[in-house]
Amino acid sequence: MDQFSDAQRPLYEVKANLFKGLAHPVRVRVLEVLSVHPDISVAELLADTGMEPSHLSQHLAVLRRHHLVVGERRGSQVFYSLAYPQVADLLAVSRSLLIDILQTTRQQLESTVTS
Repeated sequence: MDQFSDAQRPLYEVKANLFKGLAHPVRVRVLEVLSVHPDISVAELLADTGMEPSHLSQHLAVLRRHHLVVGERRGSQVFYSLAYPQVADLLAVSRSLLIDILQTTRQQLESTVTS
């Protein structure tokens, strides 16, 4: 199926590709930083993540390829921002979902311990 463009693929395949772009803790961290600081330089991202420049560059390339971030060169610096504000919403929803899952798991564990 790799010969088809995203427009020709079933929506579930396109969604799966989007989630592949999110499938690394560093990329999620970068998106979280960009959710709080909508326009941030690569130097600031490096300081925040503590990553080597080459590794951060690779992760930013994946995020760009999946249309999650955009970069803009200003002089000698590159600044990044979220490509769509919905990316921040997606992170917030996933955080809420994870909290619910963890609470349910905790309740289930507590009920097995007290049983």
